[in-house]
Order: sequence, then structure tokens, then C-alpha cells
Amino acid sequence: MHNIPSEIFRVAYGDLCYMKHNLIQTMVSTLVGPLLYLLAFGYGMRAGDSDYIAYVIPGIVAISSMNSGFSSSSQKIVIQRLFHSSFDELILCPMHTTSIIFGKCIMGIIRGLVGGLIIIGLGMILTSGLQITVWLILAMLLSSIMFSLLGVAAGLLAGSTPTLMMFNSIIILPMSFMCGTLFDIDSLPSFVADIVWVLPLSHTSAIMRATATCTSFDPISIVVVLIYVAIFYTVCHIVIRKKLY
Repeated sequence: MHNIPSEIFRVAYGDLCYMKHNLIQTMVSTLVGPLLYLLAFGYGMRAGDSDYIAYVIPGIVAISSMNSGFSSSSQKIVIQRLFHSSFDELILCPMHTTSIIFGKCIMGIIRGLVGGLIIIGLGMILTSGLQITVWLILAMLLSSIMFSLLGVAAGLLAGSTPTLMMFNSIIILPMSFMCGTLFDIDSLPSFVADIVWVLPLSHTSAIMRATATCTSFDPISIVVVLIYVAIFYTVCHIVIRKKLY
């Protein structure tokens, strides 16, 4: 097990090199979506209401961590599997399955953390109701890990790029708007709210909002996120070990 950190770095090295050589493009693609959300919802809907900006920015950070983690992991794996066949070569390497899974998550984790910190930093300029805390950084890290693992699972199971795009359209996009990121879940009809609270982004959004505004949150949210992390990791592990990809 002591070789796993080294193996994770070796798996992630190619993605890290890609990100280094395409840093500007990577950061622009990471930040454009969240900034548009901020302009459209923070200023377009509430005309710059400081309290609403403090409310919506942690939700936007949650969306950013989800999109960055999911898209970075899933797209890379689909391309490597279906077009370059390099993922098969990676599987043949003598290393732990855990190293392969988390190695393919690294770029999404980094993008989620960096993008989130930039958005929060911008929010601190716009309103006094936000702070960057250790707990917020840990929440962003946990969220990025969870959605990167989901991206790895989707990338392994998708048989084509249209299938991956369909997954994004029916799972990721609805979560972006429904999971308490831009408005309070309790404003939804009760039966819809119950369904939405099951989704992972609802809990990461709640945790980030609480840690960024130094308020309390339900500890069950952390438990739910950890359960999702375990589920997504288990799916990835089974798919790779049984060669179901």
C-alpha cells in the first residue's frame, strides 16, 4: 500500500502535463460557467443583492467542483478508451486499481479546488458575508473527489461520447439547478424536495454554504457525501477489476 501515492502520481502525470501546457485554456473553461452563473443569478435576478450573492456563491462553487471533477475525469477516460486505446495499456501496468482510479481523479480535483477558491475570493470582494476557511477547503476537496469518482465511473461505463453527453444532460445538468445551489430546496414542493435531498450536490452545496458563511449544517450531509464517495469508488473498482468497461 505504501506505493499507492507514487502510483497515483504516475497515473496522473500525463493529465498534469496536459493541464500545465494548456493552463490558460483549462482555467478559462473552468471559470466561464461559474462566472456566468454569478452574473445571471447574482446580479441579473437580484440586482446585486449582497445577501443573495453571499448565498449563491457557495452554490456556484459547488456547481464548479461538480462540473470540473466530472468532466475532467469522464472525458479523459472516454477519449483514452475509445480513441487512443491508452487506457487498456494503463490497466496492464503492474499497479493497484485504487491508484488508477484516484490517479484519473487528480486533474478534476485540482480544477475543482482552484476554480472554487477563485470564485470564493471574488465573492469576498463583492460581499462581506463569505470567508475562506479550512473547513470550506476540505468541503471543496471532498466534493471534487466525489464528482471526479463519478466522472471516472461514467467514463468507464459510457460506450460512446453521445452516451456520456446524455449522462451529463440527465444527471449533471439538472443537479446544477435543483440542488440548493441557486435557491432554497425547501421552496420546492415537498415530494420534489425529498428527492432532491437524496442527490449528492444538495449536501455538498449545504456544507459549502455553511462553511463559507461560518454557520452550522446537518452532520448527516457529510455522512451522505462519504457514502457517495464509497459507492462511486466501488463502482469504479468493480468495473476495472471485472473488465466491464
